[in-house]
Amino acid sequence: MPASRHNLRQMPRADLPGEILPLPYPPRIVAETDDFLVVDKPPFLRIHPSKPDQTDTLWNELRALLSYEIANGGQVSIINRLDRETSGLVLVAKHRAAAKKFSQLMERRGIGKEYLALAFGWPAQDEWSVDAPLLRQGDIRPSKIYLKQCIHPDGAAARTRFRTERRLEKHGAKFSIVRAFPETGRMHQIRIHLAHSGHSVVGDKIYGADETCYLDFIETGWTPALAARLLLSRHALHSCALITAGHEWRTGLPPDLIAWSEPGAAAFGDIGR
Repeated sequence: MPASRHNLRQMPRADLPGEILPLPYPPRIVAETDDFLVVDKPPFLRIHPSKPDQTDTLWNELRALLSYEIANGGQVSIINRLDRETSGLVLVAKHRAAAKKFSQLMERRGIGKEYLALAFGWPAQDEWSVDAPLLRQGDIRPSKIYLKQCIHPDGAAARTRFRTERRLEKHGAKFSIVRAFPETGRMHQIRIHLAHSGHSVVGDKIYGADETCYLDFIETGWTPALAARLLLSRHALHSCALITAGHEWRTGLPPDLIAWSEPGAAAFGDIGR
């Protein structure tokens, strides 16, 4: 793959409520052609603006980066979207034909995805699957969090395969690095299916042990009390691979999750590559 002719700047702030947290590392271009970009997105960076005057998003940054291409008929089309706290690979089409091609591939499940997660506990199995449909929790019972999803037989089909990559201990507690292979693309699917397996994602404010962490975070921002309850300031989920019939892009566990995984962090740097 030819070297990128573009570089993304370090965006110094993220629009979190309350206390503002910096991006732990800058976005990075992994691959580039005349048709597409693949970007390694840091956590706390939104994909798209959530309000009209919001500019510190990956979409805005890419529009500035590709201003010449846009002026000559190009566009910025983000093919796979990640939550603000989820880090990792994002595929971006530079023009209409590429956007159509990749969007059709996504619809046909022709783009394989892999994620890495830091999870609580040691899974009893090295490999397992969860086949459990998902819908919005508020559709079936009262929910304080509008976007929270849940497992329910009336929901949309959702299936994820998992593989345990490492089992580790930190401060006397057990954690795992788990690779996820989502076979469908439902909202929050991996986080819900891991929690359903008994191994919720470290730092998950919604699907961890206590959803009030999310409500407290919205009200107060990041605080020492939340740090003690959640252990990480973001859910530890990372998009580590995108695979098509003609391309394969990979990235290892990101710096913030490697640092948290110490001791032995160096052993995790190549996971996902």
